[in-house]
Order: sequence, then C-alpha cells, then structure tokens
Amino acid sequence: MEYRTALVTGASKGIGAAIVESLVAEGLTVHALARNNDALLDLQQRLGPRVRPLVADVRDTEAIAAALGAAEIDVLVNNAGGLATVRPLHEQGAEETAEVVALNLTAPLQLIRLLLPGMIARKRGHIFNLTSTAASAVFPGTTAYGAAKAGLSQAGRILRFDLAGTGVRLTELAPGRVETDFYLKAFDGDREGLRKRMYSEQRPLRPADIAAVLVSALRLPDHVDIAELIVAPSEQAAGGQVYPPAPQR
Repeated sequence: MEYRTALVTGASKGIGAAIVESLVAEGLTVHALARNNDALLDLQQRLGPRVRPLVADVRDTEAIAAALGAAEIDVLVNNAGGLATVRPLHEQGAEETAEVVALNLTAPLQLIRLLLPGMIARKRGHIFNLTSTAASAVFPGTTAYGAAKAGLSQAGRILRFDLAGTGVRLTELAPGRVETDFYLKAFDGDREGLRKRMYSEQRPLRPADIAAVLVSALRLPDHVDIAELIVAPSEQAAGGQVYPPAPQR
C-alpha cells in the first residue's frame, strides 16, 4: 500500500477506534483525533506507537492544522459526528441544530479543504466520508442530522469531479445501524435502554464491520474508487424507522 499516514476523526471509541486499529494493522501511522485525551492514550497503549494522539475539537480546524504541522496525510477519515437528540426540528433549540450541522457537515468539509492541497501535490490520497443511511432515508426526529449527512454526500459527488485525474480518491460509506454509544446522549445516557430499544430486536453492525469495509476499499488498485457504499445490517431496511416507545415507569 502506498499510503503511509492517516487522520481519523472521532477516533477515541466506536467506529473511529476500530478504523484506527485496522489502519495500524495495515502499517499506517494514524493521527487519532478526539477530545478525550485519556481514551486516546489508552488506544495508543493498546495499538502501539503508530497511533499519534491528537486532542482537539473536530470543528477547530486551526488547532488541528497546528497539531499536524508538516505531517503528510495520505488518508482522511471523516468519522466524527454527533446527534444530541432524536426529536422534531421544531422542538430543538437553535444551538442544538447549529451544532449538528457543524459537526456533521462543516467540520468534514473544512478538513478536506485543509488536507487536499497536499494530497493533490503528492498525487496520492484517499478521503473517506462516513455519512449515514439517514442521508437518503427517512428517520423521524433527525432532520438536521439527515440534512447534514445528505449535504456531505452531495459534496462528495461534486468533489469527485474536481478530483478526477489528481490521484486522490473519495469514498462515501453510509452505515446503517451500528452498535455504539452514538445515540447514548439522545437516550439520556440510558445505556441499557438504548440497547433494548435499538440493538436487541435486530442484529446491528459492529464497528469492526465498518473498518473492514473501509480497508477493503483502501486496498483496491489506485485506478479503482468505490464511490458510494451503503453498509447495512442484513436485518435492517433503512427508511421510515420508528423507535419503539420507552417503557412506562
């Protein structure tokens, strides 16, 4: 594999941590970006010196650029995102809506803008945008999140035209339901309730499943680009998902 270095956002847990582990196994040095320093240090201790902790908010592009310095990033994985609540847009506060868009759309675009010039100059690079089946299907209560992921998906389609012939590939991975802590905040920190309501009836994907698909796309010859890929559990058909009501107490 020609690629030597990667930047993975949201790297401290879940899908991000699984991707870091898989890329390290491929021989890459991985700049693992997250806000939780302790979790990143644990990841480094488990996986070794190829993991380079980068403690920053994914929305702070200037701080990320300063931390990376002269590092040449070959692979960018825009994995970080967030969903504070699952409720209709008109029940959200203005700050909550703005935060969802900033995390899931603005931050990935800014990182692409930051790193693309170097990739193009080296004629080597691969960008992975992790979106969601919510970008193309209806999941009630996720208006801002779905809109932001759909925006990132469309940005990828346009970017592929801009990048044609540059040696830089762009892959969108749209996962279905993955068992992580992603929805924990939206479920008021009730981990057991989250498990019962979202992960107990149908078998969900695991973070390692997404990492395996990403590495498979990365391993392909450089004249091959998997442009867009939906990765869904075999027991889930995306669209019109209704979350079962919380049990009455």
